Parts: sequence; structure tokens; C-alpha cells
Amino acid sequence: MNFQRGRSREEPEINLIPMIDVLLVILIFLMITTTYSKFAGLEINLPTAEAQAQADKPNEIDVVVTAGGSVLVNKTPINGGVEGIAAALKRAAEGVQEPVVIINADAKAAHQNVIDVMQAARNAGLSHISFATQQKPQ
Repeated sequence: MNFQRGRSREEPEINLIPMIDVLLVILIFLMITTTYSKFAGLEINLPTAEAQAQADKPNEIDVVVTAGGSVLVNKTPINGGVEGIAAALKRAAEGVQEPVVIINADAKAAHQNVIDVMQAARNAGLSHISFATQQKPQ
């Protein structure tokens, strides 16, 4: 027996509006708290200890950084900071196919001087950089 004639029975429904509100708040929270990193740097190729020495090195540009902060490009002293080093690297790279910058930094050289050489190489358009090392005596 149905005592409620005339009344129609309502179908149960799930209200989606509060769920959408909660999901939007979570999405906004995640967007705000996420950190975005921009990686800008130089491609650096570090040499391995087992590598054999090349007999012919026509595309290498030797850069020496002394403990006192002096910079030499192909045994020529350079003055003028990053701009002077970049100009010397451009001159040394003229006519060379795929030049490689080899940084020979003294163990006691200031880190900033090596970074300046790397920045100058980047400004000169040279992306292949390597660091020269020596093996420890046994």
C-alpha cells in the first residue's frame, strides 16, 4: 500500500558542486606551492682518467687560470675581464671546426675566475668545455 499518492518519489543524487570546489582549492594550492626551476648552463664534458692522450689537437683552445687570477688563452696573457677573455676565445676559435675549450685551472685558483672563463666561453659561442686534471701520485 502506498499512502503517499500524488507525491512523486525523488531520486537520490550526488551534489557535485562542493566536490568541484574542493578539487579547485587543491589544484590552486598545488599550483602555488610548486617550484619551477629554469636550468641555464653550459654543456661541460669532463675528461676521464683512463682516456688516451690525442696526438693531434687542432681544435683545442687552452685556457690557463693561475692561482693569482691571471688568465692565458693559448699562452697569451689576457686582460679585460669576461669581455676580454671572450674576445680572445673568439679570435682563437676562428677557422677551427668545433673548438673545445680546455680549462687548466690551478688548484688554488679562485672559483670566480674559473666561472668567468666559462661565462666568456658561453659569450663567445663556444659550448664544448673540458677541464684538465692530473692524476695523484701513487
